[in-house]
Amino acid sequence: MRAVLAIGLTALLLGACETAGNNVAGTADYDALKQAHDKCAAQGGELVLKDQGDPTYIQDYVCKVK
Repeated sequence: MRAVLAIGLTALLLGACETAGNNVAGTADYDALKQAHDKCAAQGGELVLKDQGDPTYIQDYVCKVK
């Protein structure tokens, strides 16, 4: 019973970390793209995918200033 409870608590805590913006994997999820877009827009730029970039990775996006 303790093992099941420990696993459930661990899963809950890990889920909370994921929603807190700790994107360790570098995936281009909604939150990462929104944050990058907002930061780029504040600089007067547009967030675009690099040439031959993978749209699933946030590091493949760049801010192009107009």
